[in-house]
Amino acid sequence: MPVPLYLLALAVFAMGTSEFMLAGLVPDIASDLGVTVGTAGTLTSAFAVGMIAGAPLMAALARTWPTRSTLLGFVLAFAAAHAAGAVTANFWLLFTTRVLAAAANAGFLAVALTAAAAMVPPDRKGRALAVLLSGTTTAMIAGVPAGAGLGSLLGWRATFWAVAALCLPAALGILAGVPAGPGRTDADEGPDLRTELAQLARPRLLLAMLLGALVNAATFASLTFLAPVVTGTAGLAEPWVPAALMLFGTGAFAGISVAGRLSDRRPGLVVAAGGPLLLAGWPAMAVLADRPAALLTLVFVQGALSFALGSTLITGVLYEAAEAPGMAGSYATAALNTGAAAGPLVAAATLGTGAGDLGPFWASGLLVAAALLVALLTARPPAR
Repeated sequence: MPVPLYLLALAVFAMGTSEFMLAGLVPDIASDLGVTVGTAGTLTSAFAVGMIAGAPLMAALARTWPTRSTLLGFVLAFAAAHAAGAVTANFWLLFTTRVLAAAANAGFLAVALTAAAAMVPPDRKGRALAVLLSGTTTAMIAGVPAGAGLGSLLGWRATFWAVAALCLPAALGILAGVPAGPGRTDADEGPDLRTELAQLARPRLLLAMLLGALVNAATFASLTFLAPVVTGTAGLAEPWVPAALMLFGTGAFAGISVAGRLSDRRPGLVVAAGGPLLLAGWPAMAVLADRPAALLTLVFVQGALSFALGSTLITGVLYEAAEAPGMAGSYATAALNTGAAAGPLVAAATLGTGAGDLGPFWASGLLVAAALLVALLTARPPAR
């Protein structure tokens, strides 16, 4: 894989740390800003909403911008939004900074996904996507647990400052390793913006986006509210929260590494083998949550299965959007984050039911069941 691809993964690491870190900070933010845990959990949805709206908008604007300066601008805007969030005492202002940070993240990821696909031969998009998204899984292994630990020691604001600082070496990496590249105009070879947007009318592309969104919704539904289960139902001490997040991230890294080698040639195998296992795992976590060893084992397994299946489905979006080379990355980003926005909202609605803190696990199971049902009803191998 090309070296610039790994430099892009470094920036994704910084952004992934921010996207996932709230899973360990929600209780502290709720207490500090005087809101409920469910309300604080909507910060995850705020980030996802910014990603959904920002991905196509930023990708469309950036079609004519030089690649390197575009990626650099998005990284610096992301850092600035975190610095603003770190100093606010108002929940809704923090909510706004999350939306703005997400818009910058969306722009970066949409451009980076398209750039990554262009760096490799057409039949290796899945492996390129796996390298790029390894920044996210590495963030879950190292960045997110470290952020949760830093939050426990110095407060959640210190974690926001740390994410802003992480953006600086990522920016230097982009300057040093990513070619400047001229901006592409509609007069250049390739489809114009209207033609690329028209691809969204294709049923197979919409189906790939829907499946990816449902699986990612299941992932975020449980991950966002994992901390109260670890410290409550399982009865573990607070330091176990970053440990649980690290286990999830380690599983995610393993899952995406294996799936990256299969998603280009045998995506059906990943879905057929991983889908039922993922479906069974979420209710199992709800039933076994009071047994720490079983809970932590399932956290690892579900991380692996969620990212193996999710990354394969998102790779399918890139293949189905092959006729929209400038916007394909934004379609994949929008699918990922539609799920990330919906999942925590669905999960938050279950917290007031009889299921209590375990409600998100049951919600995740239902979301995966919906994805598998849709896949069965529309079964046909995605375009390759």
